[in-house]
Amino acid sequence: MVGAPGPDLATGAPTGGHRPGPGGASARPDAEAPPGPPGLPTAFRELMSRFPTGVCVVTTVAASGEPFGLTCTSLSSVTLRPPTLLVCLQQRSRTLAALRASGRFAVNLLHARGRQAAQVFAGSRPDQFAAVRWRRSEPAGLPWLVDDAFAYADCDVAGLQPVGEHVVVFGQVTTVACDTDVPLLYGLRQFSSWQPEPSPLP
Repeated sequence: MVGAPGPDLATGAPTGGHRPGPGGASARPDAEAPPGPPGLPTAFRELMSRFPTGVCVVTTVAASGEPFGLTCTSLSSVTLRPPTLLVCLQQRSRTLAALRASGRFAVNLLHARGRQAAQVFAGSRPDQFAAVRWRRSEPAGLPWLVDDAFAYADCDVAGLQPVGEHVVVFGQVTTVACDTDVPLLYGLRQFSSWQPEPSPLP
């Protein structure tokens, strides 16, 4: 995504939005499987760049209370009972390390005016949270991007599944807050906004 010409943002995941396998479970590729043709990874990135998705910022806090976050488009629902979602994060991510330690994270769904926040958390600047307005959610105490997110969820980590260079993080949702706004989208390596077609006249 931002800062790199890939189809995803800070996660680096080559997906426009991770989707679970049969039965809602995430499929784990065989670690011994052959890599395939040399050009397949590039072709796969091109494929997934053609799948526009919404944009979120995954946030958490370290044991010290320091906030961490990154921009992510690899977000999907898993099941309604119990309410569970998943995100895909790079193995080397500091946000993932803090998330593992705390056992909690939040997803901030960005509205169309939240593009700057998406760019901030897609980069590596050390003062990311100084560039946005945020507060700690209640009762979880996780970073909520109050100016840039029009929907928000607190999650308890329900499972971690390594897949290649990434980790699929399953989160059981504990708190949800939603407002009405226009979602920020990302696809074909550029930002856009949701533009629904007008409803037909009766």
